[in-house]
Amino acid sequence: MGHSRPRTLTEKIWDSHKVLERDDGQTLLYIDRHFMGDDLLPDVFDAVRDKGLRFRRPDRTFATQDHYVPTTSRDIGSVDDPERRAMLEAVARNAAAAGITFFGMDDPRQGIVHVVGPEQGLSLPGMTIVCGDSHTATHGALGALALGIGSSEVSHVLATQTLWQVKPKTMRIRVEGRLPHGVSAKDIILSIIGKIGVSGATGHVVEYAGSAVRALSVEARMTLCNMSVEAGARAGLIAPDEATFDYLQGRPYAPKDDAWQNALRSWRDLASDPDAIFDREVTLDATDLAPMVTWGITPADAGPIGGRVPDPAKAANAESQERAAKALAYMGLAPGTPFEAIAVDRVFIGSCTNSRLEDLRAAAAIVDGRQSVVPAIVVPGSGLVKRQAEAEGLDLIFRKAGFEWREPGCSMCIAVNGDYVEPGQRCASTSNRNFVGRQGRGARTHLMSPAMAAAAAVTGRLTDVRKLLGGR
Repeated sequence: MGHSRPRTLTEKIWDSHKVLERDDGQTLLYIDRHFMGDDLLPDVFDAVRDKGLRFRRPDRTFATQDHYVPTTSRDIGSVDDPERRAMLEAVARNAAAAGITFFGMDDPRQGIVHVVGPEQGLSLPGMTIVCGDSHTATHGALGALALGIGSSEVSHVLATQTLWQVKPKTMRIRVEGRLPHGVSAKDIILSIIGKIGVSGATGHVVEYAGSAVRALSVEARMTLCNMSVEAGARAGLIAPDEATFDYLQGRPYAPKDDAWQNALRSWRDLASDPDAIFDREVTLDATDLAPMVTWGITPADAGPIGGRVPDPAKAANAESQERAAKALAYMGLAPGTPFEAIAVDRVFIGSCTNSRLEDLRAAAAIVDGRQSVVPAIVVPGSGLVKRQAEAEGLDLIFRKAGFEWREPGCSMCIAVNGDYVEPGQRCASTSNRNFVGRQGRGARTHLMSPAMAAAAAVTGRLTDVRKLLGGR
């Protein structure tokens, strides 16, 4: 079908997967890839069976254990919570019954679903990807339209390999210029959310563009896309380029031989047309960015490490003042406190946002030759990340510095697996959400990059990592 007007990348992927469109604006999309974690209720499988339906394309669904797995052991018997153990067992049992490929705790490929998908070459440019998890946007770093969906939608995909969706608006966020030393993708996305707010991209798919984005590695792009949902976005994506193709080539599920060459030809056309019109455009100057930390209870409550805790009285309106005051009360912070004066009780390096090999390398570079002064854990994003990190000796650097080196899983990001922050404790975390109780009842979370979290571990407080980089 020909198209007379310029289109965005989102529109191109949408149009190529459209099965039919209703008068009310709902579109039935074909789904190329479906990922499942262990947090998915068994009800979604029962819903398909109870209707007498079969699983439409189990070969296009891949499951792993991530949210509920212990990170101190690979033995399911070590899970003492019966509800958690039941969830882990259910995903294994249902995957086997449905003929779904499953990466369980005894599989070296097991890990956080949003790490495993790209790592295995399952997430490819131009695909539609869904998962019953809000941070599915991660896979957009490879040029895919990746959507987090609810349980009833998961059942629909299992039964039909399609999904009803309303066409989203489009938003382009350009980050132009060269990132300063010590500034990472996590700092970019925290800066973006701080600028546009937690609802600034609601109803939109965000396409990240600009010279600073193109200069990012594919793993760094995943961090950027991962947190798109924290600004309310439906998804985030980045047009694929040579870096994307180099990352994917040779991965287990990526196309091979002639199929690879054919895929490359189609992938190279996956970009927004030069004259494509977005519903909203935002631009950031990369050279203005600094290492970021959060101070409140949403990712938008963020500022450069050289700043101070804001005064709620100076917020724009009464509603914002009240919200900021409640955030500071929960976080136990006083207005005007320099961020670098805030002591931390523990450090977590991991999550689907920042547990890949590059993240661990960045943290290890800060830790090397230093000692953690607070309890700190490092949780690789997958068994393969863990294996490669150990091959490079990163585990030894962390252990020597007093960090715990754990098994793969979501861990302290979501605190449903035995890893959590004690009430009132303050955690420097590389995860994606600092909501009330996210890391445990009464836990106080400060989000930051892996290098910044490593700096907090060796100083015992929020610290500008640039002071520790030196010539590193």
